[in-house]
Amino acid sequence: MLNRTLGTTGPQVSALGLGCMGMSALYGDADRAESIATIHAALDAGVTLLDTGDFYAMGHNEMLIGEALRTAPAAHREKALTSVKFGALRDPDGGWSSYDGRPAAVKNFAAYSLQRLGVDHIDVYRIARIDPGVPVEETVGAIAELVEAGHVRHIGLSEVGADTLRRAAAVAPVTDLQIEYSLISRGIEAEILPTARELGIGVTAYGVLSRGLISGHFGRDRQLAANDFRGMSPRFQGENLQRNLDLVDALRKVAEARGATVAQTAIAWVLAQGDDIVPLVGARTRERLAESLGALDVPLSADDLAAIEAAVPADAAAGDRYPTEQMAHLDSER
Repeated sequence: MLNRTLGTTGPQVSALGLGCMGMSALYGDADRAESIATIHAALDAGVTLLDTGDFYAMGHNEMLIGEALRTAPAAHREKALTSVKFGALRDPDGGWSSYDGRPAAVKNFAAYSLQRLGVDHIDVYRIARIDPGVPVEETVGAIAELVEAGHVRHIGLSEVGADTLRRAAAVAPVTDLQIEYSLISRGIEAEILPTARELGIGVTAYGVLSRGLISGHFGRDRQLAANDFRGMSPRFQGENLQRNLDLVDALRKVAEARGATVAQTAIAWVLAQGDDIVPLVGARTRERLAESLGALDVPLSADDLAAIEAAVPADAAAGDRYPTEQMAHLDSER
């Protein structure tokens, strides 16, 4: 396994991290036994970074990871690093309301996460979306106090813009910014990524396969379950879906010429954007995990990158990456 360092102040982690959300929520039903087996396979392959959110199925995902860590070989368990998002407020029916970044809430969320994960510290802790009613300085300051107390090792952020990134970094060292980044989600390149690099902040890129859209496995006639978030995602709707899958068809030709799968090519492209970027792959099965890990064996030449860019130009995607009401919560889109 190749390794990368999260920013100038963060830990060394595997070059690919495992995003565990889909094992509990938002992509339809998942197989618990297969999910745990997939986490174990990832750890066995040298993946060290496990990403979750305390609100993924209202704590279910953290408990799943906790079970996987308890049942993993000690050597793997000791190397595993947890990256946790907090702050999203849910209701008993699974609905979403807002985000809570008050210092007292930050510490409360952390207490529950530590218990569910079964760990004595969280390696990287971040609010999922900025609470507009609480200055980011106060939220980050509360995480810094958790760092001082030994409950958290590093401070992260999620989906924030360049100005917020600067304000947060002025309070305490920020290890990484978690944000969507893929061939069809390149909004960070203009201002956010340069600012992160200026400040020595790494990037953990989620959505590198755009929730399966550019994985090469999503068909035009695929029917999504009622509990699958993608059923409400603009990029998976009507003409948007058709246009986006046309991009995938173009990418497939490049991938086949390279002797790789579409997913591997898309992941390899993100890996090639800088050693300060760690892609998170959302594999829910051992089969998909193995395919994703194969991206590490797909070095891309300048000609390869040019061919990929020609197949999927920047800003070619049709549709926003979230529904309108969720886009409003993204500080990174302002």
